[in-house]
Amino acid sequence: MSESPVPSGDIAGRIRRLPPDAVNRIAAGEVVERPAAAVKELVENSLDAGARSVLIRIENGGLSRLLIEDDGCGMTPAELSMALERHATSKLPVSADGHVDLLNIRTMGFRGEALPSIGSVSRMSLLSRAAGAAEAFCLDVEGGKLSPPRPAAWIGAGLSGTRIDVRDIFFATPARLKFLKSSRAEAMAVADMVRRLALGRPDVAFRLESEERTLIRLAAEAGPESEARLARLGALLGREFRENAVLIEAEREGVRLTGYAGLPTFNRSSAQHQYLFVNGRPVRDRLLTGVIRAAYQDFLARDRHPMAVLYVDLSPTEVDVNVHPAKTEVRFRDPGGVRGLMIGALRHALAAAGHRSSTTVATAALGAARPAGGALPPWRAPGAGVSPARPVAMDFSEASMGDGRPGAQSGFDLPLSARLEPAASMTPGEMQTYPLGIARAQLHETYIIAQTHDGVVIVDQHAAHERLVYERMKEELAREGVRRQTLLIPEIVELSDAEADRVLARSAELLEMGLEVEPFGGGAVAVRATPSLFGVMDIAGLIRDLADDFAEYEVGISLKERLEEVMGTMACRGSVRAGRRLTAEEMNALLRKMEATPHSGQCNHGRPTYVELRLTDIERLFGRR
Repeated sequence: MSESPVPSGDIAGRIRRLPPDAVNRIAAGEVVERPAAAVKELVENSLDAGARSVLIRIENGGLSRLLIEDDGCGMTPAELSMALERHATSKLPVSADGHVDLLNIRTMGFRGEALPSIGSVSRMSLLSRAAGAAEAFCLDVEGGKLSPPRPAAWIGAGLSGTRIDVRDIFFATPARLKFLKSSRAEAMAVADMVRRLALGRPDVAFRLESEERTLIRLAAEAGPESEARLARLGALLGREFRENAVLIEAEREGVRLTGYAGLPTFNRSSAQHQYLFVNGRPVRDRLLTGVIRAAYQDFLARDRHPMAVLYVDLSPTEVDVNVHPAKTEVRFRDPGGVRGLMIGALRHALAAAGHRSSTTVATAALGAARPAGGALPPWRAPGAGVSPARPVAMDFSEASMGDGRPGAQSGFDLPLSARLEPAASMTPGEMQTYPLGIARAQLHETYIIAQTHDGVVIVDQHAAHERLVYERMKEELAREGVRRQTLLIPEIVELSDAEADRVLARSAELLEMGLEVEPFGGGAVAVRATPSLFGVMDIAGLIRDLADDFAEYEVGISLKERLEEVMGTMACRGSVRAGRRLTAEEMNALLRKMEATPHSGQCNHGRPTYVELRLTDIERLFGRR
């Protein structure tokens, strides 16, 4: 069959083979988009080679030079040359009959394009000494042109290893330089990449140097896996994260989840401090965003984000790690199962944290405290220097949830015959039985001051009670289900066919949350019932939000968030108000209920319900230490 001539000015032409250097440059555009991507590929090679120590050195953000040196197994002269060929790799086992199992990947990567791609757009030299070899060998690559291997002096730190020196990256493709950022921004991107790799391998030492400055210096961590990881997380994410993180451990159907997640009160303004590792590989996956948002949705405002580092380990046959040229994304065979495991584990760990609140809250309070003269602020003691030595039961019946006004029923009213014992009669051991201490005073009819065995606790009475009421409402909702209100006239919502299919596929899940939907033909859905809690609402807007949620997160987060928002508003209205005077019994009843209620350390928006100050910190304020 003859081909028709190409019209004048048309860039198309007859099919032809591209020269090898053009093929490598095209691959470089996919694999090595910036210096940080080159660092990622080369460091992953070092880790797969068994390196225990990796040095990264960059100049001009990596644009002028980037050097990677490791103490791995090294390469022979023949392997050194073969490493620069496309699709040559040591990371895939080949059977005697030539069969390659592409579904059983146990290394950081296997595409075999990194070194030839980098070499095709830069000036690169490789120096390597194989384990047990008497001498080292090196070769040079410039714009894809290779020199033969030649003997060289070994200058590495270990007995074996590899040293790759890349200079003038993208000199062969100058157009790409126009799309790069400043040298400082590129250096920051390299540092972020090294941090991600180091978070995944606490057993390996990392050092990053830039312009004669050491940006990252990490020793290899020894000991049990969880302890080594926590030490590495503390070194990279800060001592505060280490002190305010909860351990995550769960396993289900061959999928193991470990890691650490921050307390809700220890949050950030963006999600950039959330990391996911799959079989040791750092990945960026929208699954993580949906999981974190779902797990923390009733603890944080939508513009606040927790810190988390999660590690998923599963059979290589259950995950595709080769769906992205740069190996930054993965695809799970059972994404719903992995997602459910992650959300369940996070929620379980947060519940186990009980009323624990972030230590940064106390740090901020101490930082704001300043020695000053003048009169003390007005305060009211809970009763002539006395306080109850035993917890008092609180009434959380429906009838007790008043409007919080002075004199109104609020769930704290107790018999006037309740006895108080002098605080002086309590031993330190008895004080330790109450983590939130014994009420000593109420400041400005808003804050409860409690004494613990080694410090002071300040409680926001409204925020604390609001959380307690909210948790009770959640329990009732889980026990009795979401009540539905049937619409007199079904609401018809027009969607695209794909959006309607996503919503209708989860109709059973939505029904459990009080939303009844059914098909209405032509990409539309009919809404026949909504949660009775909602009252008048924008049904069409909610359905469209759900369609987006199912596409991005595979779960209807918007509906759950709306339910929790309504319950939060109801809890706020039904809780004791700031400005109401509480008796000693009421204050201590609140403290005891907080100790017994999960998540009572933060309100529904992630703000702390109490601040704890250690006696040693208070003494430092007054110069006693």
